[in-house]
Amino acid sequence: MLPVNFPGSKFGYVCPKAALAWWNRFFRWIKQHLRIKAFFGTSENAVKTQVWIAISVYVLVAIIKKRLHLNQSLYTILQILSISVFEKEPLIQILTNYERSGLLPEPDNQLNLFN
Repeated sequence: MLPVNFPGSKFGYVCPKAALAWWNRFFRWIKQHLRIKAFFGTSENAVKTQVWIAISVYVLVAIIKKRLHLNQSLYTILQILSISVFEKEPLIQILTNYERSGLLPEPDNQLNLFN
């Protein structure tokens, strides 16, 4: 048993297998939800900084989605924002214009199992 304060640990101890499973789930979530194609640095600090920036952007977009009551998925909102980074319009206007015009970015080339 490791003396670590980990989510799901009881009394401050956790089994090494449980800790490994938790980290595996965390990194799987990062790979599935954050758009990090390449790391810009090779040091540990550079990688950590880039991961934390990506997590921060994801959380900020989730907050925007909730506060503006948007129906689009987080992925779609991130796509729209990546297209219109330098536009000088309010976010609500950018996101509703894309929704009304039907010019939503195409999802990646993944097949749909159920229509």
